[in-house]
Amino acid sequence: MKLNELKPAAGSKGREKRVGRGEGSGHGGTSTRGTKGAQARSGYARKIGFEGGQMPIQRRLPKFGFTNPNRVEYKAINVATLQGLAEKLNVEAIDLEVLRAAGFANKNELVKILGNGELTAKLEVSANAFSKSAIAKIEAVGGTAKTIE
Repeated sequence: MKLNELKPAAGSKGREKRVGRGEGSGHGGTSTRGTKGAQARSGYARKIGFEGGQMPIQRRLPKFGFTNPNRVEYKAINVATLQGLAEKLNVEAIDLEVLRAAGFANKNELVKILGNGELTAKLEVSANAFSKSAIAKIEAVGGTAKTIE
């Protein structure tokens, strides 16, 4: 098989439907659009969610749930990530600037350190929040966990 011998599978490519090219083509006159109405006109675009006049699903179904306006979202970073970062950058203190420079968080995100993974490096970690297991692992190797407001 060569590149110049490649061709589509038999029957997978049909002829292009050429509409509006006279009655002999079978697609003249109304050009397969039917007669009259919005869909027969050029420029028609159906509204998102329109179901032909039937009550749309987003109006048939009830509203539910609640969004807490006071929710605080944190970017989660595990102690295993801190261990890898400490080995790679050879640092003893990890704060938000170090995490942002390494691409783990952006300038608007709050950071929470979680306790997944192992930590062997003695680190001074500063973040917005810590889980109990993360504090335990950081302090078990002689490091400190400092919460930033």
